[in-house]
Amino acid sequence: MATAYIETTIPSYYTARRSKSLLQAGRQLTTQQWWDGGHSGFELVTSTETLNEIREGDPAMAAARLKLLAPVRVIPVTNRSAELAIELVRSGIVPAVATPDAVHISIAATAAVDFLVTWNFKHIANPYIRDRMREKIEKFGARMPVMCSQEELLTDDDDS
Repeated sequence: MATAYIETTIPSYYTARRSKSLLQAGRQLTTQQWWDGGHSGFELVTSTETLNEIREGDPAMAAARLKLLAPVRVIPVTNRSAELAIELVRSGIVPAVATPDAVHISIAATAAVDFLVTWNFKHIANPYIRDRMREKIEKFGARMPVMCSQEELLTDDDDS
């Protein structure tokens, strides 16, 4: 079974109050449809980094995000994934202000996860940095996951 790493934006969109923005509301609906519809049959994984990030903010919303991810297998930050995250930032592929995003990428890559599911198109699922990121990750001896939104993964089986 293929694995999908769940990054912070996924539980955040799933549990958020309905947005007035059509784009945001569409992402919320897509997230809920994909999650509730069986998440395309993937084995879901996340990380201690994601859990730390979703604990922040409004306590009730944090509790809802944590509850959503409770059944998901957690991958710890390892020395190897931390080294790769540092290298992604040091190389300028991921800016220092987005170090947590580099951590998500490096955990998924070093754990050989198949997909990294995100709504973060600025620092994670960004086609403009994809080739440089892949080169850096492969040179490090890891495998870059496919980085995409769950919208790209929806199948007919995901209908709720």
